[in-house]
Formats: sequence, structure tokens, C-alpha cells
Amino acid sequence: MIRQTRLDDAHAIADIYNHYIKNTRVTFEETLVTVSDINARILELESTGLPRVVAEHNGNVIGYAYATKWSGRCSYRYSVEITIYLDKSVSKRGWGTLLYKELFDELRSCDIHVVIGGISLPNEASVALHEKFGMEKVAHFKEVGFKFGQWVDVGYWQVML
Repeated sequence: MIRQTRLDDAHAIADIYNHYIKNTRVTFEETLVTVSDINARILELESTGLPRVVAEHNGNVIGYAYATKWSGRCSYRYSVEITIYLDKSVSKRGWGTLLYKELFDELRSCDIHVVIGGISLPNEASVALHEKFGMEKVAHFKEVGFKFGQWVDVGYWQVML
């Protein structure tokens, strides 16, 4: 089931995200997040009116996706950046597709024109998911992130709705 994110999802979201912080270069955050941190982020997202969804299976949150403003400048109001994270136990089982389908459907109803996704590279699974939704690579920044003692490239994908 895909549904809107609620504050009581914060614990599960923190657990999912902290795995990526501790073990991957997918996110450039280096300090683990708390439930309070996630609650604040949920409330901030809620205030924007942009979609934020979770995947729930057997009563457990197993993934989440959301859209944020691309930039604070008014002229960017029709452009968003999207993010998705899945519990490591459910990757490659179609949940990412289900989350992004719902997110994209909601973005279309929000009058969003451009959707942008940043991907730390290499990350074949994330690239494939974004391209499944018609996103095309439009930028590649070399060595803009530094995590676990290594420089990391970031690519940007976009699609116009």
C-alpha cells in the first residue's frame, strides 16, 4: 500500500535512512538522524504542499519518497527534486516503482513542470529507476561529494511532466 507520510512513520523512516547514512554513499549526510529530525522534516515537507509518500507492507513502512522545492527562488516554483529510499530488505522487488508512480501522479496534479533527481554515482539501480519514469541525464558533476574517504560524482536526471 502506498499512502501519505504521517508523523508516526518517523521511526521507520529514520531506520531506513540511517542505513544509507552509515553504509552507503547514496546520501552525503554523515550524522545519523533521530526520530525528532525526521518529524521536523515531515512537518517541513507538509508545509510545502508537495507530495510525500510511504510504502507499507504487512503494517510496516518499507520505503518512502518525496518531492522538495528545487530552489527557494519564486521562478523555480514549478520545479522539484525527488528522493526515494527503500528498506534494504525490499530492494529490487518493485516497491521503488510503486512509490515513484504515486509520487509522479501527485506531482502532475500539483502543476509541477520539471522533476529533477540527483544520484550519487555509480548507482545502476537508481539510474534505472529514474530512467523508467522518462528521466534523462542532464548533468554530471565530478567529485562534488566526499564520503568514506572517497570523492563521489553526482549526476542529475530530469523529466518534464
